[in-house]
Amino acid sequence: MSDELVKVARAGKAYTRGKQKVSIFEGLDMRIEKGAFLAIMGPSGSGKTTLLNMLGGVDRPTSGEILFQGKRVDNLSESALAAFRAGHVGFIFQFYNLMPMLTAQQNVELPLLLTRLSKKQRRDRAAAALEIVGLSDRAKHKPAELSGGQQQRVAIARAIVSDPELILADEPTGDLDRETANEVLTVLQELNRLHGKTIVMVTHDAEAARYAKKTLHLDKGVFVEKGLNS
Repeated sequence: MSDELVKVARAGKAYTRGKQKVSIFEGLDMRIEKGAFLAIMGPSGSGKTTLLNMLGGVDRPTSGEILFQGKRVDNLSESALAAFRAGHVGFIFQFYNLMPMLTAQQNVELPLLLTRLSKKQRRDRAAAALEIVGLSDRAKHKPAELSGGQQQRVAIARAIVSDPELILADEPTGDLDRETANEVLTVLQELNRLHGKTIVMVTHDAEAARYAKKTLHLDKGVFVEKGLNS
């Protein structure tokens, strides 16, 4: 049985701007093993976020294939792709994307509203996710009543509440001070080590990348492996 969770095969991505075709990748290959914690670094405009969006089924390659657990996902219909994202992928962003009028508990429950879970099941799942990120005592607080680090931990709880195999984090500590960033990165590290979550994190921060098991450098559409982190 393969330990490969995601495979990117000969993927190309290009945009058209006016009459000009702008190529981001050409023939990009990548394998992500189950249980990996991968940091992706690279200069602005190198395609890091575009790659993350393709891994999560938010964007499609213009050529090549993306496989999840051995099955292609890049050629799914929009509805099937939405179901794939909801069932298998958790997203974490730099600016949290929390709903300001909802409590932490309600924000975490949001991804479950489209499922067939009962209200109690949704509530129990959200409570368990908040406990994992150490915020059980803040469940009834709204985002404005939480620090930046606490808001990001609520966002992490929301990303894991559906129990996805893959967590994609785009500059998750970019808006945080060093100490708070390290606390959030420790939560991600524990999700990887204790809960077996596969994590791919895009970051500009070399200190943040040290929390991952491996760092890859993306430049001009090509990966350069930097090796295992200590």
